[in-house]
Amino acid sequence: MADEIELKLEMSPADVEIIFASNLFGENAKATEQVSTYFDTPGNAVAKAGFSLRIRRTGNTRIQTIKAEGSSSAGLFARTEWERSVDDDIPVLDHATPLPSVIGEAADKVAPQFVVKVQRFKWLVQEDETIIEVVLDRGDVSAGGRADPICEIELELKLGDPAALFSLARKIDAIAPMRLGVLTKSERGYRLAKPDVVSIKAEPIALVPDTSAAEAFERIVHACIRQFRLNEALLFSSRNPNALHQARVAIRRMRSAFSIFKPMIGDDGAGLRVELKWLAVTLGDARDLDVLLELAPSGPLRDRIAAAREESYDLLFETLADHRARSVMLNVAHWLEQSRWTETDGGEVDGSEPARVLAVSALARFRRRIKRRGKGLAAVDDGTRHEVRKDAKRLRYASEFFAPLFDRKREQRRHRRFVAALEVLQDRLGALNDLVTAPVLLSRLDLSNHDGADALLSNDTGKKKMLERAEGAHDELFDTKRFW
Repeated sequence: MADEIELKLEMSPADVEIIFASNLFGENAKATEQVSTYFDTPGNAVAKAGFSLRIRRTGNTRIQTIKAEGSSSAGLFARTEWERSVDDDIPVLDHATPLPSVIGEAADKVAPQFVVKVQRFKWLVQEDETIIEVVLDRGDVSAGGRADPICEIELELKLGDPAALFSLARKIDAIAPMRLGVLTKSERGYRLAKPDVVSIKAEPIALVPDTSAAEAFERIVHACIRQFRLNEALLFSSRNPNALHQARVAIRRMRSAFSIFKPMIGDDGAGLRVELKWLAVTLGDARDLDVLLELAPSGPLRDRIAAAREESYDLLFETLADHRARSVMLNVAHWLEQSRWTETDGGEVDGSEPARVLAVSALARFRRRIKRRGKGLAAVDDGTRHEVRKDAKRLRYASEFFAPLFDRKREQRRHRRFVAALEVLQDRLGALNDLVTAPVLLSRLDLSNHDGADALLSNDTGKKKMLERAEGAHDELFDTKRFW
């Protein structure tokens, strides 16, 4: 059994030769052909237990590997694995690994699920007291008659500080564009075996009642990185508005996490907050046109908005392909790796304290802010309502992040009711925000006087009813019992 620490980077197959020509890792390595068959039960018992099982054939040699996948995070993977030689393509499941005891009788039902075929190039990079194994794989994963290309670089730390992985990653990106990788090869195979998805929603955060505040923050931000990168890839491949929406949600959740945990992190990461805000605005410009397009009736006006939307997507793709945008997630992951947020490194809250203590304080803080700013919600100005809307989002995300920390039955029941009431308030405030942004967007597109534009603008009667409903949702939220 061994632990490995890897940083995964994704690249375009067209840039592989550029990497070779750079000699960054030394002389070009000889390619080896590898065929890896991944096994599981019909019900995916292995994956559900948090493991992967494969037999990799290189020439006449076969190595069986079982990996504990559950400990991987965004980009940086720290995983326990068990390896052994095998004679053929039939897994050997004995009690030298935990897998038989975890999946029980299902071990007798394991069978091939998908195959990964790659050309592998390997180098060993040594600098001072750091040793990093660099592996470049290009090939594909296939399952059920479908295939998906793979082109990635894995940096595995053999000796030294994990920070060296990020330093080398930046050197690679200076030669050819790279993005942080968040999918293992086994995850790629399992996804390929399922129907295509157009977007990826936020995944549950693995917190338990005794999780420390620092651990909770790291897991939350890693989950946000993962959600962003998965949806960014879908956005590039499909131009689907749902992928853009979820990529933007991931950034909003990450920025909210910075606000929620500010008592712990203090001003640490201030530069990253600036970059995340810039990225949020970049995504928001295109997303605003998606929303406007949804509201527009069929006709010439909708066609004009659709054309503007396509132009905004083109500009967004250019921006996301730029070094500044590509670096954001890598820099956040590096910052998480090197930060500790103890009493001598961060804000006034020690990161070693229980996350639940920080959660209670943060939830109460945002609730008070919504109550204060939202008083007389129907009578306040649009700017104040927008601030209430942002606070409601932060409270919603905090409620979702910290849900596993409040696992008693009564807390769970109250959590469901509280989040439901919060969702209604968000929806009401979101509809009002659309009324405010629509005329601004139409003016920016020089479409304010276009036939049909009036249908996208508010009238006093309609807005009054929406304000009344929003104020009612605000009052209902504060009639709902807190779950913390």
